[in-house]
Parts: sequence; structure tokens; C-alpha cells
Amino acid sequence: MNYQIGTALVNGGEKIILFSQHAYLDFSLLFNWPVLKRAVAMQDVEPPTSLMHMMEQWAYWREKLPRMVEYFFAHPEESASSIALNEEELRWLPPLLYPRKLICIGTNYTDHIAEMGGGGRRPAHPYSFLKPPTTTLVGSGTAITLPEHARLIDWEVELAVVIGQRVHNVRGNAAMQAVAGYSVLNDVSARDDLRDWLANPIMSPVGIDWVVSKALDGFAPMGPMITPAEFVADPQDLRLTLTVNGQIKQDSTTANMVFSVQEIIEHLSTVMTLEPGDVIATGTPAGVGFARKPQEFLQSGDSMVAEVEGLGRLETYVH
Repeated sequence: MNYQIGTALVNGGEKIILFSQHAYLDFSLLFNWPVLKRAVAMQDVEPPTSLMHMMEQWAYWREKLPRMVEYFFAHPEESASSIALNEEELRWLPPLLYPRKLICIGTNYTDHIAEMGGGGRRPAHPYSFLKPPTTTLVGSGTAITLPEHARLIDWEVELAVVIGQRVHNVRGNAAMQAVAGYSVLNDVSARDDLRDWLANPIMSPVGIDWVVSKALDGFAPMGPMITPAEFVADPQDLRLTLTVNGQIKQDSTTANMVFSVQEIIEHLSTVMTLEPGDVIATGTPAGVGFARKPQEFLQSGDSMVAEVEGLGRLETYVH
């Protein structure tokens, strides 16, 4: 049975949330339901304390979670009504609190490369950079604050890949087997440094300062949930969209990626060991504000909605 999984505050407490059949389920209450524990054979198992903890045991929970969800819906007369939550009770947090690594891939869509004036031959490997997870990741529905030192704040809808096992130097199908699931991420970016560098490249011979551009607090909204990999038929055939104040700014497909999810994992795993819960943002398509004529940037009061087909709706507000 299909489901998604995330993290939310419920009455002030952090909860793992399962979503299936239009219902939000409290994982801890589901886990502690005695008849379900017996039916799914979990009597001697300690519950995970967080979704990050669950990712570290993903091989086990990948098998148990669909059985838990299926049992709940197959026995409505036995289930406690408190297990199912109203959406209004949930305040979304980032699905993972917090991944060890948040790795971002740059210039990975042919249409985005073209709009930014790039071109030429395909590079030997994906271009990547890091964002600090504990300060950039925020959940759906969060309001991010525009920084004082930057004014050209832009949007970037991206497919996020969540790693479910420890891998190094992995190849082929094994790379995709390492994927626990997928989510939506908005790689919010300050373009001030990019503008200045393009106007005067000599002033920064080593290139753009990606920390100043990408690592600001709240600049990685993610969620609202993670969709397990087995429920995504083809990660290279997903529509991505982003709207600002209801107007479509980005509308593309993961088929336009330069490097596929598999190729990205293969490359990154040669550079570093990928660990359970690591998040890889796979790049953004055309439609960013910096490439528009005239250019457009986020203003206080704006709202963004980023969506990846079948994965959910990530809402972010600006103040």
C-alpha cells in the first residue's frame, strides 16, 4: 500500500507522520497498537525516535511500514480514532531532523543552462556544493526571512533524493538501491554575488561564493513528506513546477536533467561516503527569476509553491 512519511509538530511534540488513503497517521500510536504489533511481528523492536533514526534502519522499516498502514485500513473497527490526525493539527517540519549532509547539484538541467547563457559540451561529472542542514532546512508552510545583506533572492524547485543506506563508490543498479525515497526541495538562492561576479569576474578569480549565495538560514525548504522510492516509477519522468503568488515560474520535467539520479549518486559516492538520511538536491530547471527579462526576485509578502509530480506540495512564505 502506497504511503508517504514525514515529521510534524502535533500539540507541540515532534511526531513521525504517515500519510496514506487521504489520512495522516501518528506513527508512534500506530506502532504501540498491541494488535498491530503482533500482526506485523514488532513485539521486540524499539520504535525509532525520529525519521533520521528510522532511515538508519531503513531496510527493516521499508518492509514493516506498508504492512502497518495496510493493517490499519483493513481493520477500521479495531483502530483507535486518535491514530488518525486532522491536517490542521500538523505543523510541518523538515522530513529529516537533520541529515548529516545536504548536497546540491548545480546546472543540471539543459533548459536552465540555456537560460543562464551556458552551453558547450557535457561536463565529466555533476557540479556540486553543500548547504548546512541544521540551519537551512525548514518544513512546508514555513516563512523565511529575507536577509539584510542580499536583495536578489531567487527560487529553485528541485527533486530531492534521500539516501537509505551507507554506500561508497557504488555503481549501476546498486546506486538506485541506495535511494530510500524522494521529496521536494526549494533551493532558495541569493543572486547578488552572481550578479557582481558576472559584471566583474576579475574581482573574484576563484568564482562565485556559494556559501554567501546558498547557505543562508531557511534557504532549503523541503517536504512536506518523503515518498518511498518503490512508489516512484521513474525519477527521470516527473514534472516539476513552482509558482510565486499563484503565477507559474517554473514548469519542466526531470527528463531534462543533464545527469540522472543514478549518475549523481555514482559520482558523489566516489567523492564521499553517502550515509542514511543524506539528502541530494538534483538541480533546478528553467524559470528562475535571475534569468527572466526583466529579472524577478522575491519580496516580503510573497508565497511560493514548489511541486514535483506525485511527491507533494511544498509551500513557503517570505517576510
